[in-house]
Amino acid sequence: MFLHWEAPYYIFLLLTHMRSCCCWSVNNFLMTGPKAYLIYSSSVAAGAQSGIEECKHQFAWDRWNCPERGLQLSTHSSLRSANREAAFVHAISSAGVMYTLTRNCSLGDFDNCGCDDSRNGQRGGHGWLWGGCSDNVGFGEAISKQFVDALETGQDARAAMNLHNNEAGRKAVKGTMQRTCKCHGVSGSCTTQTCWLQLPEFREVGNYLKEKYHRALKVDLLRGAGNSAASRGAIAETFSSISRKELVHLEDSPDYCVENHTLGLPGTEGRECLKKGKNLSKWEKRSCKRLCGECGLAVEERKAEMVSSCNCKFHWCCAVKCEQCRKTVTKYFCVKKGGQRGRNESATGRRKNLRLRKKH
Repeated sequence: MFLHWEAPYYIFLLLTHMRSCCCWSVNNFLMTGPKAYLIYSSSVAAGAQSGIEECKHQFAWDRWNCPERGLQLSTHSSLRSANREAAFVHAISSAGVMYTLTRNCSLGDFDNCGCDDSRNGQRGGHGWLWGGCSDNVGFGEAISKQFVDALETGQDARAAMNLHNNEAGRKAVKGTMQRTCKCHGVSGSCTTQTCWLQLPEFREVGNYLKEKYHRALKVDLLRGAGNSAASRGAIAETFSSISRKELVHLEDSPDYCVENHTLGLPGTEGRECLKKGKNLSKWEKRSCKRLCGECGLAVEERKAEMVSSCNCKFHWCCAVKCEQCRKTVTKYFCVKKGGQRGRNESATGRRKNLRLRKKH
């Protein structure tokens, strides 16, 4: 798997595999591949896309920012990578598919899926029982596993890595489920509680996997491992010893500071960064240092005029009229140090010439 693809291409590839799969058995409901494709295709496509969008959000201010032209989940490319960024893409995409299938199940989009009431009536802890309508993550997990894991047809170390990270993504969805409870008792007292599990916002899943990304484990295997039964056994044994909740990678990441046409990496020159602003995290505030300074680039300040609707008023009946407000904003970009100096000198020269013309 290498980061060198378009997001729509991945969705197309995923749905192509969906067409070719034989059958799925979920909740004792058997259906053929074509029928399953028609029922789940839109949910799988939407889930894969939500995973890519979350990837872009999580890495917006990183040197590698989840570029669409730098993504590929196919294991059939000779250029595919096995670094920690590839691990994250697999995990977040798998999580997105599972999350969307589970959510759409709860919304009643599928006739063969309903609430997960398998634990209802059981004691969950002190003072509360399982009950209500829990989101059916078991359904989403089973369907997404059949679809997403079908992309991996090889038996080498990279295929094993991809399957492991797919599972880590699904574990992330289950691990971030939130317990919601309702009180029961006389006169509003909370003598007992009935509780059920709900999906969190998908952003919580993304945040969880970003933390896993920073702690991803590197697995050392011989290059080309997987060409024999013995090596396949060694690969399986190695990965089975690692928690399925953890992201794994086989290779170190390249230098994302510099442009690399072979790898499809744009570098950080020209990237926008943040220095000031309300509610910025420490990671965002340090983006100029990370994207520019540590990559040997300078930070260039640029002024831009933004036009937006403002002072909107409702007029009877029935229209809303707004004014056009203009605001000058400051943005920061990474530029070559020589290029910035040249532009600054040019601007200084123009100001000097202007002062000389005023004197004359």
